[in-house]
Amino acid sequence: MSRPRTQAEYLARLVPPSVAGVNRRTLLTAAAGTGALLGTGLLTACGDDDSGAGSKTVSLGSNQSDPKPKDVIAKVMAGFQTSSGLQVAINTVDHNTFQENINNYLQGKPDDVFTWFAGYRMRFFAARGLAGDLSDVWGKLSGYSDAFKKASTGDDGKQYFVPASYYPWAMFYRKSVWQQYGYQVPKTLTELNTLTAQMKKDGLTPIAFADKDGWPAMGTFDILNLRINGYQFHVDLMAGKEAWTSDKVKKVFDTWAGLLPVHQPDSLGRTWQEAAQSLQQKKSGMYLLGLFVAQQFNADEQDDLDFFTFPEIDPAIGAKALDAPIDGYMIARKPKSEENAHRLLEYLGSKAAADITVQNDPSTLVANTQGDTAGYTALQKKAAELVGSATEIAQFLDRDTRPDFASTVIIPALQQFIKDPKDIDGLTNSIENQKKSIFTS
Repeated sequence: MSRPRTQAEYLARLVPPSVAGVNRRTLLTAAAGTGALLGTGLLTACGDDDSGAGSKTVSLGSNQSDPKPKDVIAKVMAGFQTSSGLQVAINTVDHNTFQENINNYLQGKPDDVFTWFAGYRMRFFAARGLAGDLSDVWGKLSGYSDAFKKASTGDDGKQYFVPASYYPWAMFYRKSVWQQYGYQVPKTLTELNTLTAQMKKDGLTPIAFADKDGWPAMGTFDILNLRINGYQFHVDLMAGKEAWTSDKVKKVFDTWAGLLPVHQPDSLGRTWQEAAQSLQQKKSGMYLLGLFVAQQFNADEQDDLDFFTFPEIDPAIGAKALDAPIDGYMIARKPKSEENAHRLLEYLGSKAAADITVQNDPSTLVANTQGDTAGYTALQKKAAELVGSATEIAQFLDRDTRPDFASTVIIPALQQFIKDPKDIDGLTNSIENQKKSIFTS
């Protein structure tokens, strides 16, 4: 699941572009103390050169670089190896480097199978012939709802993705802190503003916040746009069909500007983990993030973590839409061993793989309904109910739009807004101009 980056990403930023052509093994050896894959251009396949027909090996390119999800991946692959007799060569790259280099990776010599996301980003690579057809694999899968199959389907009606897990974004808080101060869950934006004012009086930072890595602020934009303008406008905006200069978008930024003073300051210098730790340490009152926030809480603190969906802003729109990204797997367009890759993907979509995930990761939900969810924590059960009750589900901003638009336009634009939320007209004009250039290319 692990959308977040690790220390490895920070270290990667310190490496000058001139080292991009240095031998990969040399850099990996030098980075052994940190486990980092340093420098851009290092997202390459690690499968054996002879892993073609008759081989007993299949390679996996993985973005699951944080300790917990990395461990879960290893255990799932161990389960496959035991049941199949095949070996899996795992190529783990820190999350953001994986995403930033995915296009070159897929056009080069990618691993047989790779981790990726449902939504626009899956369809984007499928439409460009950079991923293989998994329709025959889907013919052997069971335990998936029509919604998950739809989320795995490309524009041509074929399946290109096997869902593994998903997680909702919501406002997380510690029950003990709220009980101590007598806080109540806000149902409207007015009630949220009243609550944040009281939290400030009580010496808390009302809303933990971080955007050093560029993507967390997208979650705030998403939920405000969903609450103010509704799901259809949101997905159309992401698809380039609506103008960023519209009054609807300006209202989103204006509402956000009103909320920024109750967010944790200096967010551009803070990682999501550091913001989550302020919640864990009872210094912040709540935090808008994905279920993976639970990774920053100790085992004996999991029961103290709770959440509520972001409150209603417009009664005509309500508060039933949310971000609930789906993570899973795709296949390279020309895997070294298509048979082995398909066997791995069938396993990754199985009850057995789902059961291993449930047993080892309290910060995600499994997509396969046949998985034994009796092991879910109270938080996971509540998260599954939230997603089940949602009327519309978005995949998250950088998964619902073009990858180049998200990375080159939206990330710097949102960070500029956080620095200076006053010039909304200038901001939206800039986004719209760049959008036109990208979406017409």
